[in-house]
Amino acid sequence: MAESHHDSSPAHQPFIPSSQQPPEMSLLPILIGALLGILFGASSMYLVLKVGMTVSASIPVAVLSITLFRAFSRAFGVRKATILENNIVQTTGSAGEGIAFGAGVTMPAMLILGYDLNYLHIALVAVLGGLLGTFLMIPIRRAHVVKGVKNLVYPEGTACAEVLISGEKGGTTARTVFAGLGFGSLFALAYQGLGLFKDTASRVFGKWYDGGNVAAEVNPALLGVGYVIGTRTALVMGAGGILASLVLMPAIKLFGANATAPIYPATALINDMSTDQIWHDYVLYIGAGAVAAGGIISLLRALPTIFGGAVRGLAGLRGAGGVGTTERTDHDLPLWVWGGGALLVVIALTLAPSLKLNLLGALLVLVFGFLFVTVSSRLTGEIGSSSNPISGMTVATLLLTSLIFLALGWVTTPYKIAALSIAGVVCIASSNGGTTSQDLKTGYLIGATPWRQQIAILVGTVSSALVIGLILLSLNSASTVYAKRDYPGYQANVAALTERESLRGPDAAHDTAEYRVLRLAEPRDGVPAGKYLVDDAGQIRYVVDPGINGRVTTRDTGEKVTKYNAPKAMLMSFIVDGIMTQKLPWSLVLIGVFIAVLLELLGLSSLAFAVGVYLPIATSMPIMIGGVVRWIADRTARRKLTEAEATSGPGVLFSSGLIAGGSVTGMILALIQLRPAGERFVKAINLSEAIPTLSGSDLFSILLFLALAAVLYLVATERFLAEKGR
Repeated sequence: MAESHHDSSPAHQPFIPSSQQPPEMSLLPILIGALLGILFGASSMYLVLKVGMTVSASIPVAVLSITLFRAFSRAFGVRKATILENNIVQTTGSAGEGIAFGAGVTMPAMLILGYDLNYLHIALVAVLGGLLGTFLMIPIRRAHVVKGVKNLVYPEGTACAEVLISGEKGGTTARTVFAGLGFGSLFALAYQGLGLFKDTASRVFGKWYDGGNVAAEVNPALLGVGYVIGTRTALVMGAGGILASLVLMPAIKLFGANATAPIYPATALINDMSTDQIWHDYVLYIGAGAVAAGGIISLLRALPTIFGGAVRGLAGLRGAGGVGTTERTDHDLPLWVWGGGALLVVIALTLAPSLKLNLLGALLVLVFGFLFVTVSSRLTGEIGSSSNPISGMTVATLLLTSLIFLALGWVTTPYKIAALSIAGVVCIASSNGGTTSQDLKTGYLIGATPWRQQIAILVGTVSSALVIGLILLSLNSASTVYAKRDYPGYQANVAALTERESLRGPDAAHDTAEYRVLRLAEPRDGVPAGKYLVDDAGQIRYVVDPGINGRVTTRDTGEKVTKYNAPKAMLMSFIVDGIMTQKLPWSLVLIGVFIAVLLELLGLSSLAFAVGVYLPIATSMPIMIGGVVRWIADRTARRKLTEAEATSGPGVLFSSGLIAGGSVTGMILALIQLRPAGERFVKAINLSEAIPTLSGSDLFSILLFLALAAVLYLVATERFLAEKGR
């Protein structure tokens, strides 16, 4: 009934009719799109390691494309790019963010569990997962993008189409995005490179409220994230941080102050623990339980959509051979391309030795992949990519896979790696499936050719996937600390330690010797779990503290190091290791689970709140400030923005620039220090010792951050950098 009603409605009229064939896909748009995809993929990887989330890159990429092509036209006297060429840039460039999210959510879990992670492993998971997501989305394009046109609005995809149409008519410039890039880059350089002010302003309360603490990282990227995700989500995340730092930590201190023995999983007395230790040994597990429960609840809420979407997806396979009609705007890639491509992905997954998958694992990827790509596509159409519960889908995949492996008795290290590989491929496929669906919606509205868009996103997927592993490993290496440790009471069995390693990064300048590698999965004889370097006499010389989820924030030379909390990856490591070893502190995890249930009963988003509980308050506080700026700007703007303008308005564009500028600058500064010459350069430009009063002041740091927030407000309300024609 519903389908016949849809068929009787007026035919869709795209901005560029099917009868017209303007230039659409060529080498230059593909190349620019791939480069922008890598740029936003890099900033997204930085974000997902810091806060476990990313923001859609489609609209800023579209705006940058329009402006860059206009600049080319003026500079070289060539024709202006068509709307379809700008759309190809946007389609190619949008892949980077989805790939970064999927890889950043799952792959660092291997590092957290103490396993080595190499580039080939990440590249295989990223490339194969990204390709699978696009291939599985192609046969359901008509069911979701074409036939679902009334029910599936694709908010970001529709807003992106309006940006492209505005650009075709002469509007939309990238001045706001470039301004955000400039402000974000300079601000990050000022505190991370020049050391002009503190990177984190903090206050730990005294004995009158032992354990209570507040802090804020003055990171422009986090301010931008808070603005983009919106006031409600940002405030809910901030509330989670307040619960952790001003309720849970003081409560743990209060009730554990008189404990005469360490309380599991901590190895020290609560009365002797710092707020950072309490967070890591107790609150982290509570937050992980809340995040897992929130993800599963969001998935359960989507069950009707899951079943309905799967049925529609299977129905969409009929007649999905690629031709459909004779119209240009209805041509998909043929069946032999996407069907054969999906089959080759499954074969590659089975044969790739580093992924540790067997035939069952490959089949699980195919089943979960098709199910969650379908669900992701539909949810992106209903609620947008920002609210798409990809994390919940990944948690469900990892839970079910781990339980299946446990039932089969597969609990050794190779099977843990296999479970994480399955979850990684499915996560990236689901994320990229939603991105593909959103891009195809944009193309449907403006009159693009589907098969050309599908080729563009495949190219963007592969180019971003090949780079994202280098970024992940480089960020981890740049922040890895080799800290001297001495445990005279511990004697390692050197005969069993066959792996050898030298110090890397900045610490290598002080010690070039080669050591044996010791890995402890749990504390032993007073030595905490972790990775250590041991000399030939069996004595521990260094603890190898990773950049991702590490705890040592200062090198032996006194240099501060940025660490990445990787909240979603930590959750994945808890799930796979907790199920297969059955050693999780379940009492703490269940406290988090019931916090999530309580929030859901109150009608609040438990997932956003749970992420706030998990993250240090220093991370959630600037996000909350960004949300407050959005609230004030929305109520004091000189004119009321339409829904589409709110999604692609000046505040969002400036925030996107802040995110990219702050993230990429921080990443570049970290990578520079991998080389001794780079480390010396960064030390040379650091002025913190020359101005100790300002560089050590919490107040000065906060005032500068609030000044940046004020600039964001002025841009968002069009009192500064207002675009022409607005």
